[in-house]
Amino acid sequence: MNLNELRDNPGSRLKSKRLGRGIGSGKGKTSGKGVKGQKAREGVALNGFEGGQLPIYRRLPKRGFFNHFRKEYAPLNIGSLEAAIAAGKIDGSQPITEAMLIGAGIAAGDKHGVRLLGVGALTRAVTITVSGASATARAAVEAAGGTITTTVAPKAAAQAEA
Repeated sequence: MNLNELRDNPGSRLKSKRLGRGIGSGKGKTSGKGVKGQKAREGVALNGFEGGQLPIYRRLPKRGFFNHFRKEYAPLNIGSLEAAIAAGKIDGSQPITEAMLIGAGIAAGDKHGVRLLGVGALTRAVTITVSGASATARAAVEAAGGTITTTVAPKAAAQAEA
């Protein structure tokens, strides 16, 4: 095989559309752009523009409020934690941290922390440090003989101090 014998695979390169080459081509004169005006020009993107009519996103009512500064926590059920310890993903005899949970792939790492929830059952005593925990999760960990530490103060306690 020589360099002059190299070819692309058949069909790997599409033939470019020949625009503005006469009316017989089907894409002559205006090249499929219609007539003159802003949209016939290059580099124009008018998303949401409806020709001077009030756009639909302005006609429809807006409801509610979205807090951009809200903190979202990755949920973690105690049943999932128990399964991860049983599978050997986490060492239950060592203190468990959020970094360990994220590293093991049990909790999402793109949130502001991990919140422990009380779905499932815990059979072994664990020491765990997370951002937050529900009352049922806290009760289940303590009933199994473990301890739980939260790094973020609950809202009720934070409002009472202020």
